Amino acid sequence: MQEIYNTQFFKAQKDQEQGVKEIIDTVYLALTEKGYNPVSQIVGYVMSGDPTYITSHRGARSLIMKVERDEIIEELLKDYIRTHFNEKKAE
Repeated sequence: MQEIYNTQFFKAQKDQEQGVKEIIDTVYLALTEKGYNPVSQIVGYVMSGDPTYITSHRGARSLIMKVERDEIIEELLKDYIRTHFNEKKAE
């Protein structure tokens, strides 16, 4: 009976958020499926901040707006450096 006087805790689980890399992958795929040049469109978005560069197909526009543009650049640069320097080491 004493339990009804105690405060109960409810912990809501957050939706599993996609990381920047997964968002870039989804956006790239959506742009490709719609026949756009994904590199040009993503560059246009990153440079201008205008979300209309990104298609709404697969929810890509909503997804890309969930991350800051500098986070997109950071992820792309990290991937480039990782790939570029791993290739140099293999030579």
